[in-house]
Amino acid sequence: MDQAKINKRIRIPALQKKIMSAAQAADFIKDGMVVGMSGFTRAGDPKEIPFEFAKLAEGGNRKIYLMTGASLGADVDGAMARAGAISKRTPFMSDRDMRTAINNGSIPYYDLNLGDLAPMIRAGQLPTPDIAVVEALAITEDGYLIPTTSVGSTDAFLESAKQILIEINMALPDSFEGVHDIYVPQRRPNAAVNPILDVMDRPGTIGCKIDPSKIVGIVLVNKMDSASENVLADPAQDAMATNLRNFFLGEIKAARMTEALFPLQAGVGSVANAGLWGLLEGPFKNLTMWSEVLQDSTWDLLDSGRMTYATGTAITVSPKKTEEVYGNWDRYKDKVCLRPIYVTNAPEIIKRINLIAVNTAMDVDIYGNVNSTNIAGSNMQNGIGGSGDFAVNAHTTIFLTRSSSPNGKLSRVLPMVPHVDHNEHNVDIIITENGIADLRGKAPRERAAAIIGISDPNYKPMLEKYFSDSCARGGHTPHMLEKAFEFFENQRTTGSMRG
Repeated sequence: MDQAKINKRIRIPALQKKIMSAAQAADFIKDGMVVGMSGFTRAGDPKEIPFEFAKLAEGGNRKIYLMTGASLGADVDGAMARAGAISKRTPFMSDRDMRTAINNGSIPYYDLNLGDLAPMIRAGQLPTPDIAVVEALAITEDGYLIPTTSVGSTDAFLESAKQILIEINMALPDSFEGVHDIYVPQRRPNAAVNPILDVMDRPGTIGCKIDPSKIVGIVLVNKMDSASENVLADPAQDAMATNLRNFFLGEIKAARMTEALFPLQAGVGSVANAGLWGLLEGPFKNLTMWSEVLQDSTWDLLDSGRMTYATGTAITVSPKKTEEVYGNWDRYKDKVCLRPIYVTNAPEIIKRINLIAVNTAMDVDIYGNVNSTNIAGSNMQNGIGGSGDFAVNAHTTIFLTRSSSPNGKLSRVLPMVPHVDHNEHNVDIIITENGIADLRGKAPRERAAAIIGISDPNYKPMLEKYFSDSCARGGHTPHMLEKAFEFFENQRTTGSMRG
């Protein structure tokens, strides 16, 4: 590789002696270690060392407790799961093989609000990483590690780990340096007020301050992140986007918001992504984003001029957007900022800026409780992610969901959700393709009427009967517990919740 390029990326000359192969670097990861690995929703994760470690660990020869920012890309989690290399996993994943291992009990999984991981490590409530394995754009002369396309909890791993392995990714443009703002809040209790008052504020540093003596190996790579797996919008998602737009138009008409709305947060996935695409139409202007992941819709809104600034902890885009964004980075570098997850998800900031949270529900029930993690109450899908951080603290908390599965066999509106991630007290608005349920100020029976009203018409009579019979029995939040999960019994016996 061109020495001039290496000099530009590794600006402490003595560290260049630590350059080695990925296989050599992986051998530093020993059995029983706690490993903090960079990566957040397929962005900014190591591209080579984890696969070499999976080879060393094949058959359970080495097992690690793996902590990350969020999910990893390019089958990294899957390779380690298949090798039997994971003794415990936290706080989020999205790999099929790891999901299978979690659900059959062979990998213990600690599902955690993403904004809590770094503070819990710093407070000693979780184990301190023995080694950090992180991707970086560069190491500066004064000892700052410049992350790549995600921050997540990387700075906490680097701060606390005894050893550090670094992959320097040469695929990103040099001009990507400068997009990060690494602000480290004081430790609780008695921490000072967080100085961020606006989405554009940057009180931190350009990178993560590290102790160069902890670096035991550096690997040079030249690979882009795994592309987003989001699918294109379909008619149901388009209808939800229209309903979300209509909700905002109603808020503007009622003078509760302006055309700039408030800073937007959007959950990861095609549903929330499509919801924000709906803002490409209408009177919206001077929009801003304060979120976790900057997805395709973010860049489309920036390109349209409707959005002026976006901050998050990661960039996860489709193959087409990868080329457009990184091929024209100079167009965006002054319009985006990447921060640590405990800053993007900080309750203090979320409340201060009047954030609007737009996330996706797996199921909702007639009283407004939301399940976003466990299929049928038992099988983990991915994890709660950061949706809880935002839902509890947002000015307006919105959940989008289809009213039923695409084949119509499963209702997404249920008498009672089989697992609760977001309780009714934190949910303001539920939107399906069939309409908007505004739950603000509504008592439980009023909420039920609104939510049943946007359910799938094929399931609406069943929900109305359950609600009517429950009301006849009485109660502030009427239920018939012996029938609350009858939809799931129908599915088990017939393959459809309709029975």
